[in-house]
Amino acid sequence: MDSLEEKIENFNDNDEFVIDVENLNFDYGGPFILKDLQLRLRKGSRCLLVGANGAGKSTLLTILAGKRMVHNCKVKVFGKDAFKDAPKNITYLGTEWANNPVVRGDVLVSHLLSNMGGDKYTERRDELINILDIDPKWRMHQVSDGQRRRVQLVLGLIQPWNLLLMDEVTVDLDVLVRSDLLNFLKNETEARKATVVYATHIFDGLGDWPSHIAHIKRGTITDFRDFYNNFPEFDNMIIHQFKLNSDNINNNDNNDNNNNNNNNNNNNNKELITYLRRNMVSPLLKVVEQWLREDLRELRLLQAEERKKSSQNQDKVLLGNEKPKTKWDDLSENATVYGDKYYNYWNN
Repeated sequence: MDSLEEKIENFNDNDEFVIDVENLNFDYGGPFILKDLQLRLRKGSRCLLVGANGAGKSTLLTILAGKRMVHNCKVKVFGKDAFKDAPKNITYLGTEWANNPVVRGDVLVSHLLSNMGGDKYTERRDELINILDIDPKWRMHQVSDGQRRRVQLVLGLIQPWNLLLMDEVTVDLDVLVRSDLLNFLKNETEARKATVVYATHIFDGLGDWPSHIAHIKRGTITDFRDFYNNFPEFDNMIIHQFKLNSDNINNNDNNDNNNNNNNNNNNNNKELITYLRRNMVSPLLKVVEQWLREDLRELRLLQAEERKKSSQNQDKVLLGNEKPKTKWDDLSENATVYGDKYYNYWNN
């Protein structure tokens, strides 16, 4: 089986990398949040970023968006340093926007739309208003959290973007709105070769939407799959499902039909797999669930070991009457003094 590095680099050399990350390490002055992470995506990709809570998805997206500085590693977006020389036309949509006091004040949605380019990109504005079902006459201090989230999406998507980074921003959408939004984003990647990286825990309705799947576990991308060309777990599940279906069909068919089906199996295999990928009930969810269950099992084992060590250390402290050690002691001196969780303090 190909290594993770070979899978990530399995692109045509002439393709332009929109995202090019190598050996990314990041911490807030304590334990690593991201460790030896690498990721490469080309134009037109729709990458689904999956992982357990705390795996590092949000941190990775903020780094790609140029919101955090990193050292001694390669993080390039459209060939430029993501932090020092951040390129234009990158849109980052995170969960913190809805909690901003500014967007909770008495402001008309129509004013926000105008300020974000709605008067210039009228067709995109009207299409997004229709898809996300918002009313320009809404006042932001009177809307629900779900409505506020939909306004955020419209504002973030009005201006054409080349790279979209989404962090759990569709959680408040109903099934129909979410489906229409995903179709809009897919059309953007196909028509304009725009790129999307989408972190989510909700897989219903994704179907064949992603082009790539990146599985991040404890700060490292451990699995990287091309949805159509390099996804063995998915293919095995589909083949198994097809065999079950074909057995049921063969019970009702005559021998001649069975022979014809057998003769055509090789020719139709690719078409059958494509069809089943699009019509099975949440096969992507099943694969991701397997990954996350394994992540959870490993995490619980690590937590059990840490609790055991902590208990042993506590026993020593009680016997020696020493001050207990906490996670705060692992932070750098600057972090201990200033305590700013949004700043990356480095131990020199």
